[in-house]
Amino acid sequence: MHWLLHAVAAGSALLSLPVGASKLTPPVVPLAVRNPYLSAWLGNARETPWDKWPMFWTGEEIGFGVLAAIPDSGYVYPLLGRPHDSLLLREDNGFNVSFCSYLGATFDASTTNLTYQIPAPPSHKSTKPLEIVISFFSPITPTSTLRQSIPASYMTVHVLGGFNVDLYVDINGQWASGDRGSQIVWDFDQQELGEDKGLKTWKIRRETEQLFSEIRDQAEWGTLHFSAPSNVRHESGTSGLIRPRFARTGTLQNAIDEDFRGIMEEEPVFAFAKSFSLNSSSASSTPSVDSVMFTIAHIQDPVVQFAAERGLTMMRPLWASWFSSVESLLAFHYLDFHTAFTLASNYSTQLAEDAYASGAADYVDIVALTARQVMGATSFAGTPDNPILFLKEISSNGNSQTIDVIFPAFPFFLYTNPRWLAYLLEPLIEHTLSGQYPNKYAMHDLGTHFPNMTGHPDGRDEYMPVEECGNILIMGLAIVNSLYYESDVAAGSHWASLGSQSFDADPTTSAFSLNNLEEREGVFGLDDSWGGSTKGLKQAQKWVTKSYRLWKQWTGYLVEFSLEPDHQLSTDDFAGPLQLQTNLALKGIIGIKAMEGIAKVIDNKEDAKNFKNISETYVSKWVEFGISRDGSHAKLAYDWYGSWTTLYNLYADALLCFHLEGTPLSPPSSAAEHHDHQKPLEPGHDTRRSKSTGFVPAHVYKIQSEWYHAVRQQYGLPLDSRHLYTKTDWEFFAAAVTSKSVRAEILESVAKWLNETSTDRPFTDLHETEGDGGFPGAHFMARPVIGGHFAFLTLGKACGGLAMEGLAFLEEGSQRKGADSEVELGLGAGEL
Repeated sequence: MHWLLHAVAAGSALLSLPVGASKLTPPVVPLAVRNPYLSAWLGNARETPWDKWPMFWTGEEIGFGVLAAIPDSGYVYPLLGRPHDSLLLREDNGFNVSFCSYLGATFDASTTNLTYQIPAPPSHKSTKPLEIVISFFSPITPTSTLRQSIPASYMTVHVLGGFNVDLYVDINGQWASGDRGSQIVWDFDQQELGEDKGLKTWKIRRETEQLFSEIRDQAEWGTLHFSAPSNVRHESGTSGLIRPRFARTGTLQNAIDEDFRGIMEEEPVFAFAKSFSLNSSSASSTPSVDSVMFTIAHIQDPVVQFAAERGLTMMRPLWASWFSSVESLLAFHYLDFHTAFTLASNYSTQLAEDAYASGAADYVDIVALTARQVMGATSFAGTPDNPILFLKEISSNGNSQTIDVIFPAFPFFLYTNPRWLAYLLEPLIEHTLSGQYPNKYAMHDLGTHFPNMTGHPDGRDEYMPVEECGNILIMGLAIVNSLYYESDVAAGSHWASLGSQSFDADPTTSAFSLNNLEEREGVFGLDDSWGGSTKGLKQAQKWVTKSYRLWKQWTGYLVEFSLEPDHQLSTDDFAGPLQLQTNLALKGIIGIKAMEGIAKVIDNKEDAKNFKNISETYVSKWVEFGISRDGSHAKLAYDWYGSWTTLYNLYADALLCFHLEGTPLSPPSSAAEHHDHQKPLEPGHDTRRSKSTGFVPAHVYKIQSEWYHAVRQQYGLPLDSRHLYTKTDWEFFAAAVTSKSVRAEILESVAKWLNETSTDRPFTDLHETEGDGGFPGAHFMARPVIGGHFAFLTLGKACGGLAMEGLAFLEEGSQRKGADSEVELGLGAGEL
């Protein structure tokens, strides 16, 4: 289990304890990851950080260098990136480039620490090495949407030792454009922060900005702000001049190069330097500690264009509702470090505890790596009246607000902050209600390429009608369910119940507005509670009433087309279209069942009864159509004998508590009844002995659990019988509803893959389960879909905490049939 960083105040001389040792060794770890355009990664995380430059999520290098020089010794040490390339080109330079000991990377949900040791210079009395920790912090703050909306990240350098050291950090124009030939301009600003504190900031942007455009997935508009405290030195200029001068002198000249030029034209860099005077006195043997903090922000205003109800709208960032200027935002962010760290550490600690309890130490690392990647695909916009969270389908095609990308990610949002999931669905609902999308089924995405949410007025978006209708209905009921809980412990998110129970009844605002931000325990800008008590019912009714006709329209499509889906794509579009897909049909049927719950929110008994009857009829037929004749597993398609599939859509049946129906754990029959009449279980009642029935029959869970054990490969559970590749999001969906032993096996395979994979990009969700665990052709990377890794955690909190107890039947008769036998992954594996 991780032991996390202790909070340190900004500018404090205290060296915080590093994040506890991470068990897994992923090929890439996050550095400054905040949104689709502020996304810096360490791309060679199993090697030393100075072997390569850090990278943008695409793999493109970005200039981000750190050097440490030991005064009077002539030694200079690269710590991050390859700034030493500028030093090695010069002879008789008065310094020696050397390399320190790298102790590795550790990480939690918000932080990545890189730790180094520099040997004492020969002339120094002390023989103990100097320790340096570079700590990258992109906070996940589920109690503060305000803070989460700030497009900025922290980098703190901590030093511990008995001799002096000079630190150098620089960035270049590659942060401001994806075209190395772009002309850039820059400025330098200083502002007072009060109490003798100040802030220095480099501001870099394209000379001619191109609004809402990208080159190689990097934004061509917006300004990068690189900030440091006022007591550091600064300088901009040619990399080949500034870096060697620092190596010789240990300082910078507080000078600004005013010759604007191209990104790689006599490469201009923007640097800060800090000299640390530690215990250099021979009379003292006690090492000193010190630190310096930098921030990196990518500021865009507007952030996206969106075909809203009022027409095509340039959407301002959400943070602009609370901060009157960029300067005030940067100042708040810098001074807020201690608070942000405390909030994020609370999240990371709770996440680690829950992950360890529901998986193992490996699972702690997996979800820790996941969190920043999910949020790194999003950008907050709108106003406190109507907040919106926009999402980019990173790497696969760049679509905007793709429903079948939000869906695999939604366990992360339900666990962390369900209101963010509602903010993701809001633009899809608003756009469709406004009549700008002509089809009767749910749209695939809100725009062909982020950040242009211009919709599909011709209705020719990617054709996944059953997929998207099922996805959004399942997520809709999941949001509703998350609003209903009678006690803090029964809430689906640990942080949901914090704050006031005030309800915004204004019909012109969102059911989940941010108009009631609070101050609690001296901390400003915290969200009020999410649902709970009578507030949850009122929020659910306000939200569903406004969009009810859409939910019913989408369900109507599923009634007509989900039981026997025609030739179409599912979310796994890389595998191609297929008719009569078993897993896809199940999603559609569960979507119809979800509409029963949505109808009950507004007390529409007729609709609830109708969709209940239809879904129950359909699921009986689905079992008949979709399960192999020998009853051992689900087929890939109804008519594809000899095939099999990972039935990951079964997860929704359990998450929405349908598996509890007809059992002693069954929830009340309506949302309102859930609020008014929920009763505790009778003392001494042993639910584990109860025969489970549920919506999808219990035996389907059992046969799939057994099947996954049989077909698991070295690096995971293949997606289906056609290929040996897997999707990690769906692996966790599937594993969440298996027996404990099978869950452990699949988790073990994912951890092994993460340690050994040949992939060299941020956590891919699509990889081979054999060979070197590499990309199967398509290179998916940095995608938010890995929010599905949170499936164990979300299910553990679902149904008032009873969801997992409702799966206790999976442990009955735990000896697996043929546990020692193997099943071939071909089409002739027995009678399938």
